[in-house]
Formats: sequence, C-alpha cells, structure tokens
Amino acid sequence: MGRGYSTEEMRQKLISTLENSETGMSGVEVAEKIGVNRITMAKYLKVFAAEGLLRQKNIGNVTLWFLEPGQESYNFPDDYFKITPQYLDYLIKGHENQVYSLIRNCLHSGATVNRLILEVILSTINSVKNLYDEGKIGTAEQNLLRTTISKSLQIFNQLQVVSDPKKNVVVIAADTQSLLFSEAASSAYHSDGWNVSHLGDMSSVVNVLFDIDFQKLIGKIWKQKLGILIVVVFSQTDEGLNFFADSINPIKEKSGKRMRLVLCGKISKKTKIDSDLLSEKLGDILQWSQTVFENMK
Repeated sequence: MGRGYSTEEMRQKLISTLENSETGMSGVEVAEKIGVNRITMAKYLKVFAAEGLLRQKNIGNVTLWFLEPGQESYNFPDDYFKITPQYLDYLIKGHENQVYSLIRNCLHSGATVNRLILEVILSTINSVKNLYDEGKIGTAEQNLLRTTISKSLQIFNQLQVVSDPKKNVVVIAADTQSLLFSEAASSAYHSDGWNVSHLGDMSSVVNVLFDIDFQKLIGKIWKQKLGILIVVVFSQTDEGLNFFADSINPIKEKSGKRMRLVLCGKISKKTKIDSDLLSEKLGDILQWSQTVFENMK
C-alpha cells in the first residue's frame, strides 16, 4: 500500500481524516489528505465501505465519503468502559448497522473477543432481560433485540482462528432464555481455539431418548477422542440442569477423565447436581476449561 501503510494503519487514518467531516470528502480529497495515490485509495474506500466503516453518497458526478457512526478511534484496554453503553444505546434505538460497525471497529482497534463478550455482550443480554421484566419492552421487541445481539456474535465466529484438535466443546441451551448465553459461550470458546459444537436450544428434546441421541452425536464429533471434550449446559432452571446432568453423566463416566461436564445457571442451595463445575460466570468457565486442558497435556 502507498507509503507502506498496513490495512489497520489505513483504517485509523481514514477514521482520523473523516471523523470531523460533516459534509463528507471526495476520494481525491481523502487520497491527498492521507498521502496515497487515487487508484489505491479508491480500492480501499470500497473495501472499507463493504466492511461498514464508510458510506458513500453520490452528488452529480462526485462521490462523497462519510464515516459511519460508531467509528471513532478507540484505545484498548482503556476504552472498554465506553463500549457497553454505546452498544446498548445503538441496540435500543434500532440502529442495527451501527451495532455491527461498533463491534468490528472495536476488533480493529485492538479489543479482544473475550473481553467484548464478557463485558459488553453479556451485560447487554442482562439489560435487555431487565427491560422486558420491567415492562419497558414487549416480547416482539425483546426478540428483535436478542436477534441483533445474536448477529453480533456471528461477527466473532467469522474470525479466522486456528483451532486445536485436542480442544473440543459441546454447548447446550436447556431453554430459550439461555440461548444467547450459550451463543456467547460458543463464540468465546471459538476465539480461544476450541472446536465448538453448538447445539442451540435443546428444550424440545427433553425426553428419555436424549441420552441415546447424544451418545451417537459424541461418537461423530469426537471420533478419535483426542484431547478433551467439555460439555457446557446453560439453563435458567434446576430442572433443566438436572435433566441434562442425569443424561450426560453416564456417558461421561464411560469416557473417563477426558470428558467433563459444566453446568451454568442458578440453583438453590439445597439442590445437588453432579458435575465437574457449576458456575454462573462464563469467565470462570472459560478459565477453568483452559486449565483442565493444560493439566491433561
């Protein structure tokens, strides 16, 4: 690229050049400001527009370029605290494209996937639930917001990551309300190089045949039984955790210490469920998973 700029350097220069331009700038003006030739600039303007960093407006024979909202320059880790309220604000106002642009911008600015998930996404999931519980939004709006959050998580899943064939995880949601948490966990595991099998909402398969179906699935996704397989179950109820624990534990016992069961959800103090880990905190679950894997090498 012109003057030896990397793609990330060019991204930051575009942000700096256009962030205070209310009337937009032509490609020629942008090229002159940054100091690259017009042809090179034209190519990168189109690339960054496709990524959601820029938008264009044609006025006669002139194409003006604008910075999409939410594309300010961030400095991580100092700026994590800014992202959660900004993400929630875009989400509630229905600015879907700005939600996605904000996530992409954070990643390009040096934010880590797991911190974005743990500090931004999980917080927002809980905020949406609170808004619904308080009667401030209805079921239809809640579902719309949850869908947008889910699409945000897909951005993380599309990142190229080299996975370790010895790190395997199956993620299950025992009910609809746990689905987003399970998606967030799947994205976090993916970013850490795990081979993720996300089964989604499995509430419809709560029956006596589940253990047989699950054992068949394990045989397909963990054929050679390399390394470790961790099964993570998310549930909002004791009943959900109990059912999946009762179904999976016999399979786990046959596989020995290379298969582990993690339960994520709130349970009453009197309830006892057999699992290798029971925690409400995804961050603790991720750290525990990595520690168990390291100890098995």
